[in-house]
Amino acid sequence: MSGSDVTRDGVTGGRPGREASTGARAGRRRRRRGRGEQPMVPEAEFSSYYGKPVLNKPTWKALDIAGYLYLGGLAGASSLLAAGSSLSGRPALARPAKLGAAGAISLSLVALVHDLGRPARFLNMLRVFKPTSPMSVGSWLLVGYAPLTMAAAAADVAGRYRLAGSAATAGAAVLGPAVATYTAVLLSDTAVPSWHEGYRQLPYVFAGSAATAASGLALATAPAGQAGPARRMAVLGAALELGAFRLMKGRLGLAAEPYEQGRPHRLLRAAEALTAGGAALALLSGRVRDRRLALAAGAALLSGSAALRFGVFQAGVDSAEDPKYTVVPQRERLAARGR
Repeated sequence: MSGSDVTRDGVTGGRPGREASTGARAGRRRRRRGRGEQPMVPEAEFSSYYGKPVLNKPTWKALDIAGYLYLGGLAGASSLLAAGSSLSGRPALARPAKLGAAGAISLSLVALVHDLGRPARFLNMLRVFKPTSPMSVGSWLLVGYAPLTMAAAAADVAGRYRLAGSAATAGAAVLGPAVATYTAVLLSDTAVPSWHEGYRQLPYVFAGSAATAASGLALATAPAGQAGPARRMAVLGAALELGAFRLMKGRLGLAAEPYEQGRPHRLLRAAEALTAGGAALALLSGRVRDRRLALAAGAALLSGSAALRFGVFQAGVDSAEDPKYTVVPQRERLAARGR
């Protein structure tokens, strides 16, 4: 059988009575028809590996760990506000800040231990001090910070041991900023894409969120005449939180998607509205000296800070569940190195 007799089902793919065109002539013919090269392999779909995700989803309980993030920030910033209020002669503002710091850090430790399951697991983290581990550093930080807040609050309520109380207040203020922000380092140190990729800005986001929470508590509990530092902290904290978070999302690339979808998106939109609105009400309450406005500002700022922490936590969990947020950035980094 000659080449001209090959049927449609033959290797050459020609029609009866004609030979298949090859080489440049065939290429020109395909281009004239406007068809060009056709893909033979479908687009890759990101899926699990033998039924397993690329990353193990964080097993932390949302209420425990997001609450731990929120309460730690509230405590750390409250200690800073308490020290400043004491130095500027505002005892009616310093006392609720001290009490708030002691109460928040106590609840934060309860949430952490509850997530761990047994108190012994927290104590086991104190067996060694590892400077390269954010968890180890954070555990020791809490152990040093919590007693200082309790001593400062107790001395203020009792009205005794003023020198010891002042020293405890100052010590808590020194450790407060680290307590408010080390949890951002802790999240960024994981392999969870939407946390890890934001390691540059996330500590600033948490610092601003901590400041708005502490100022919200102070505005809701302190008299308007002494709440000036809390109002200023509310405005500065809101600007830092909202500005740093927008910058972070702009630099995250693909890893920013979980922040813009589903439940995290709703929480973060609520956080943005509550924080901005609370800061505006805080300024207004200082001008008209209306107690109701101060209470509304405090509630909005406290709620906005909580919504941000829960939204960031949930976005990270969602990004760990979808393989594309891990695989695509890795491929892009490899391609950039190759270039």
